Order: sequence, then C-alpha cells, then structure tokens
Amino acid sequence: MTATDEIFKGSIPPWVMRFVKQTGKGINRFNMIEENDRVILGISGGKDSLALAFALSLRKRWLPINYDLHAVHINWIEYPITNQQLEDLRIFFKAIDVPFESVDVKMFPGSYSDNFNCYLCSRNRKRVLFDIAEERGYTKIALGHHLDDIVETTMINLCFRGRFTTMLPVQEFFKGKLHIIRPMCEVRESAVSRLSDNLDFPICKSPCPYNETNIRSKVKPIISNLSHIDKLTREHIYNAFWNEKDDFNHLIEGS
Repeated sequence: MTATDEIFKGSIPPWVMRFVKQTGKGINRFNMIEENDRVILGISGGKDSLALAFALSLRKRWLPINYDLHAVHINWIEYPITNQQLEDLRIFFKAIDVPFESVDVKMFPGSYSDNFNCYLCSRNRKRVLFDIAEERGYTKIALGHHLDDIVETTMINLCFRGRFTTMLPVQEFFKGKLHIIRPMCEVRESAVSRLSDNLDFPICKSPCPYNETNIRSKVKPIISNLSHIDKLTREHIYNAFWNEKDDFNHLIEGS
C-alpha cells in the first residue's frame, strides 16, 4: 500500500492536512468551486497537476458541498509518455478516486507556422481542454499553477513587457461560460515539491525541449535570491497586484 493509499483510507498526517487547507484558502478567497460544479483537472503529469488533483479530491471528502472532478491528461504525440508511465497515472488517479483519461494531441498543429514556444504550447493545451469542457458540459478547468508560477508571471510581465499584470487565480472565458481556476494560487512550490516527494507521486511529464531555456527558468533564481533578503518576497509580489487593484477601486469610488 502506498502513502497515498493510506491517506485516502483515513490516515492523514498534519503536514498533508496543512497543504490541503492552504489550497482551500485560495479556493475560498476567490470562490473557485461551488455546489454541483463540474471541474476538469488539466493534468500534465508533473508534480503540480498531481498535487492539485490530490488536494482537491482529499478536500472534497470533508466538505459540505459536492462537486465533480475529472482528470484529463494531455499527451503530446511529438513527446509522448511511455505506456508504463500512463499506467502509473491510472493507478494514482484510481487511488485518489478521480476519473482519469489521457488524450493524444499534436503539440504542433498546422496553424502554427512561426517558431514554437512555451506560450503557444500553453495556448494549445488550453484549447484542447476548452473543447473537451464544451463537449461534455464542464464549466471550470482547474490548473496546477502555484504561488511561484504566479509570482514569476508577474515579474516577467513587469520586467520584460512593461505591464503590471499577472496570472489570475480565476480567469473568465466566453462571457462567463467557462472559467479557469488555479486553486494552489497561495501555495508555495516548495510545499508542492514536499508533497510530491514524500508521497512518491508518479511524475511523468513529457520531456519538453524548451524547459531549461524559457524565460521563466531564468526568472526563478532571481526571485529565490530576493527571498533571501525577505522570506516573504513571493507573498509580497503576489499581494502587490491585489493591493494595487484595491487602491485603484478606492480611488474611483472616492472620485
């Protein structure tokens, strides 16, 4: 029996409970999941999406509300995972009691004629999830972005694009018919890594040729260095967007 099996049979260590509650903090702050919601979990096979699935399924067990979860793994045809890795994912999702499917999709669709990059990959992944959500009547797509992802996006936009924008915890599409939610928006990557390492998640993310050369990989160590000056650097950057938004709203209301 794996550590994940033991937890889902009722033996939940305090540190795991803290992780789930920290995820719930972001969910509650932005009212992400409500009664009878039908939520697709976007699964890459990396630690982040597996931690998200784990937390949402475990949290669902003691909540007074009911919602459906369905995990969809995007398996890039150009960079597929192995059959054994796919079987390991199926075993994991069975253990956490979440329906799971893997969809084979081309990473480089014919409409893309320019150089491929992380942005286009992400957009293509979302397009696939949007299509599945529309076909099956799901209204929310949960992605495994955590606090560090949001902070890195904020810094990239500020330093290299001249815009004070960020990755939103809740993002509306198609006039409110569909929402992307990021339940781990207030969870540090270090906490995600600890969960994944200690519970031995079956990590099987597709080998990405851009993983070590994208701009995010270069911003990450800068934020890490800043956190040596102030350990709450990530939280300060994260909250700055919302503080600025609140200040602007107060200015408008008072004018």
